[in-house]
Amino acid sequence: MMLTKGDDFPLHQTSEPVAFAGTDRNFYDRYFFNGYSPDGAVFFAAAMGFYPQLGIVDASFCVIVDGVQHNLRASRRSGGERLDLSVGPIAIGIDAPLEVVTLRIAPNDGPLTAELTFTGRHFPIEEPRFIRRNGTRLFMDYTRMTQNGRWSGWLAVDGQRIDVASDWTGTRDRSWGVRPVGASESQPPPEGNFTQFFWLWTPCNFGDRSLFFHSNDDGAGHPWNRRAVIVGDGGGEQHFDAATFGTDWQPGSRRVARMTADLGSGRSLTLTPAGPVFAMSGLGYTHPLWGHGLDHGAEVAVAHDSLAEAERGWGNPLAMHIQALVTAELADGGSIHRGTGVLEQLFVGPHAPTGLTGLMDPVS
Repeated sequence: MMLTKGDDFPLHQTSEPVAFAGTDRNFYDRYFFNGYSPDGAVFFAAAMGFYPQLGIVDASFCVIVDGVQHNLRASRRSGGERLDLSVGPIAIGIDAPLEVVTLRIAPNDGPLTAELTFTGRHFPIEEPRFIRRNGTRLFMDYTRMTQNGRWSGWLAVDGQRIDVASDWTGTRDRSWGVRPVGASESQPPPEGNFTQFFWLWTPCNFGDRSLFFHSNDDGAGHPWNRRAVIVGDGGGEQHFDAATFGTDWQPGSRRVARMTADLGSGRSLTLTPAGPVFAMSGLGYTHPLWGHGLDHGAEVAVAHDSLAEAERGWGNPLAMHIQALVTAELADGGSIHRGTGVLEQLFVGPHAPTGLTGLMDPVS
């Protein structure tokens, strides 16, 4: 057996020690954060993922300033320990569960350092459980909670300190369960690997409320996971299960120029990109070398790189999965609420309602 610090806490989900997370090698447990200045000039994001069956923990921290995205990535072998929330220079502190979390980036041989505290605006939203099969093989089965909040503290790029005040907002999520992680499996399903994935996510911050809308659609445009939620500061959730959306595309790309959503009950949302485009590969998503759960052959591995604004344009494989900073307008009866948020986009394969065809064919 393998006893770790977690075994002294009431966290067990099976009859085995906490180090053993069921039987699926693709089990993961992950943190995600983003934040942005009120004028959108600075954007940052961070993540930390645990892969108990693979024996790996990885983390990343990225900052866009003056148009350049700076990426810090780190990975280590876990030894089964689930309560050590640090990977190289990146550490997370749970100050008040479900309310306050602190992100610390210690001095390292790259340009990024930080100490940033996230304070939730509301109790986290539990999204519908994500379950997707590829033939007989489980592709995804996970739960995710999302929460908007305000940031405080500071970050620095090349020693230039930027103070972060409470008017900096953003989003965090926690997800856990099964999705593809680590090295590719040697034997794909007989049906082949998925060649279609349509994903939109729109966490938005308004003056006294937050809004979340997401949609996972199949190629015909039928949602297999969709939800819209409005939540006031301190609570009061309103769920909209029949929300619909439409998109205008940036020509020659698969990037959204404008998105509208009809939430129902007299409420509608309009999102317009108006700031930096963040490449999610900075956090390891779809990255060929720093993908989630990969073993880097060392107890601790740390790497740095950067992506200029032009390198985050459409066509670079490292910038197919993005978050775009957006202005948000929520029409609620006779009231208009204006705010800021992000529009996360990953579109692979066809999507009939929006006109996407082929594997990665751009919209003309």
